[in-house]
Formats: sequence, structure tokens, C-alpha cells
Amino acid sequence: MRENLDPLGEFRNNEIWSALSKVNLEAIKSLGGLNNVVEGGGSNFSVGQRQLLCLARAVLHNPKILCIDEATANVDQDTDRQIQLTLRSAFRKSTVITIAHRIQIIMDSDRVLVMQEGEMIEFDSPENLLNNPQSHFSRLVNQDSLFRKVLY
Repeated sequence: MRENLDPLGEFRNNEIWSALSKVNLEAIKSLGGLNNVVEGGGSNFSVGQRQLLCLARAVLHNPKILCIDEATANVDQDTDRQIQLTLRSAFRKSTVITIAHRIQIIMDSDRVLVMQEGEMIEFDSPENLLNNPQSHFSRLVNQDSLFRKVLY
């Protein structure tokens, strides 16, 4: 575990445990702690746990820019919630670029960039885009009936 999260040995145990705590993976303690082996591809962990381990690695490094590509695409709702919570709390001072197809994932963003066929077609706050009925983003939200129920 330690080697997977900190391959260069840059961080102290308490920093690693803090990162695991921020992503809600304290259960690692009961699995052998930081000496637990992470199998190739993380096969001894669930998809959600692997995503949280990747996020813990990012928490350790505290990047100025973090790019997340469909981070919650194949995880359960609890893990999805934990990832979103961690992104909002642990990366407040970072620029987080989120690539997502699910609208709900990006609603907490400061800005939304809408692309079509490789071109930028809109860039503004979610609120401004939603309030503009001509906005492509607004139309996407209105097409998403499940999300529309939550929003309205």
C-alpha cells in the first residue's frame, strides 16, 4: 500500500494515513495497513476502492491542477458521493478539470466548458448557463429527466 501510494518514499506514514482518511479508506488498517500488498492493477480492491486510492495519491501530492476523467463512471453511489466530497474539500485550492458526461457531477463547478465535435461552444458558470434558455448546457439539463427532477 505504502509503495503504491508513495512510490518515491516522499511522505511520512501520518501523511499517508491522512490522505487515506480524506478519501474515507481508513479500512485499509484492517487489511494489513500500509504494508498491505496492492496486486497488479489493484485486482484485490473493488473498482471504487481503486478510484479512491488514486484520489488518495492525488491528495498526497496536493497538485495545483488536477484532471479527473469520468472518475465516478463505474462506481456505486456511496463511492461517487465520497469522490465528490473529496474533490470539493481536499482540492479547494486546486484547479480541478472534470471531464464528465453526467451533468450532476459538474454542477458544483465554478465554470463549465461545453464542447461539441472538439470545439468549445460555451464557457460560463453552471448557474448562468442554466438561466440562459438558448444555452446548450441548459438544453442538456432539460433533456436529463432524472436530473431535472432533482434540480427543479
